[in-house]
Amino acid sequence: MKKVLYVTVLALASSAMGAAPMLMQAQSSASGTITIKDPAEYNAYNSAISQPTPQAKESAIEGFLQQYPNSVVKRQMLEVLMDAYGQTGNTDKALATARKVLQIDPNDLRALALSAFVLRSEAGQKTNPAEAQPLLDEAAKDAQTGLNAPPPTGADAANFSKMKTAVTPLFYGAIAADDLEKKDYAGAIQKFQAELQAMPPAQQTAGPGIQDTYLLGTAYTQEKPQDLVNAIWYLARAAAFAPEPFKDQIQKAAQYWYKKYHGGDDGFDQVQAQTKTSLMPPPGFTIKPAPPPPSPQELAHTAVTSTPDLKTMALTDKEFVLANGTPEDAGKVWDTMKGLTTKVPGKVIAATPESVQVAVSDDAQQSNKADFTINMKKPLRTPPAIGSMATFIATFDSYTQNPAMIIMKDGEIPATAKPRPVHHTTHHRASQQ
Repeated sequence: MKKVLYVTVLALASSAMGAAPMLMQAQSSASGTITIKDPAEYNAYNSAISQPTPQAKESAIEGFLQQYPNSVVKRQMLEVLMDAYGQTGNTDKALATARKVLQIDPNDLRALALSAFVLRSEAGQKTNPAEAQPLLDEAAKDAQTGLNAPPPTGADAANFSKMKTAVTPLFYGAIAADDLEKKDYAGAIQKFQAELQAMPPAQQTAGPGIQDTYLLGTAYTQEKPQDLVNAIWYLARAAAFAPEPFKDQIQKAAQYWYKKYHGGDDGFDQVQAQTKTSLMPPPGFTIKPAPPPPSPQELAHTAVTSTPDLKTMALTDKEFVLANGTPEDAGKVWDTMKGLTTKVPGKVIAATPESVQVAVSDDAQQSNKADFTINMKKPLRTPPAIGSMATFIATFDSYTQNPAMIIMKDGEIPATAKPRPVHHTTHHRASQQ
C-alpha cells in the first residue's frame, strides 16, 4: 500500500510537468532552454532517459551523473532518477535524490512533495514519539515551503497551478500530522480540514483521505474543550468508507463517543448515513446531548450500595469506585482486591523491562492513557510493543485516586498469552444499568 501511495504522489506531480525532455535542447525552468553541447554527453543523456524500465533508468542515470557530475541537465536527470526510485519502492534513495534536487532548487514542488510524504510515512512507523517528531518537523517544513513556493521563472502557469493543486492536500496533511504529534489540536484540526477540502471528492473517501478524516475526528476528541459533535461526524464518516479491519475499529470509536455524548446508540445510524453524502456537517447539524449524569462520586456510591457482594463487581467498576468514590466506598472495594492475584488485560501505553503501564477501561483505551501499572516480578526480556493488547498476571498492591492509577506487583506474562489486535468492548457499569 505504501508503495502504491508513493508512486501516486510522484504521478500527480509528474502529470502536471509532462515527460522529461529527450531532445538535444532540454527544458529549463529558469532560462527557457539548455543546450547540451558535447555530443558524447548528449548521447549518454538520451540513452539514459530512454531506458524502458525504472530499474534500467536507475542504473543508466546513476552512471550518467557519475560521468557528468556538473552536467547542465543535472537537475532534470535527478528528477527522473527520483521518479525511478519511487516506482521501484526505494524510498531511501528517492528521498536522498529529492534532497539533491532541493539543493539546486529549494522550491521544487515534486521534490518537496516526495520528501514530505516519505518523512511523514517514516514517522508513522516509529513507536517512540521522540523518534517520530523530528521526521514530522522536517516533513512539515518541506510542506510549508511547498505551500509558499512561487512558480519558477519561465514556467507554464497552467501546468504549475495544476501541479500545486495536486500536491496541496499532501502538504496540509504533513503539517497537520506534525501539529497532532505536538498536541496542537487546534492547528491539526485547521490543517486537516484544509487538506480534505483541497482533495477531489474521490480522494476524500480513499487511502490518505480516510486516514486523515479519522485523525481529524480524533483531534476533536483531544482538544480542550472537546467538540464531540464534530468528532462523531468525522469518525463516523471515516468508518463509513474505511476497509476492514480498520472499519470495525473506527466504527467502535465513533459509537463510543456518540454514546458518551448522546447517552445511547439511538440515532447513530442516521448520523452515519448523512456522513456518506457530505465531507462537512450540513448547516444546523447537531446531536442531542444526554441529560447531565450523576456525579462520578454518586455513581460510585450507587455501584457499591447496589452490589450485594463487592467481590463479584467487574474490575473496571472497581477501578471506577477507587478513582471516584468517597474514602469509605473506595476502602470497601479495595478490601476485596488488595493482595489478590488476577489477570489484567489492557492496551500497552508504556513499557520497560521492569514496569508496564496499560489502559484497561474503555475510557483509558480511548484516551490512550494508562490506568494500571504492572511492576514485573522479573525484568522482561522483550517489553510488549506500545499500542498492542497484552494480558498480565499480577497482584494488587496499592492505588492512587489522583491521578487514578492501580499499582500491581509481581507481574508476569502468561506463558500462552499472544498479542491480539486493539479493540474496545462497550462496557455497561452495573451502577448505570
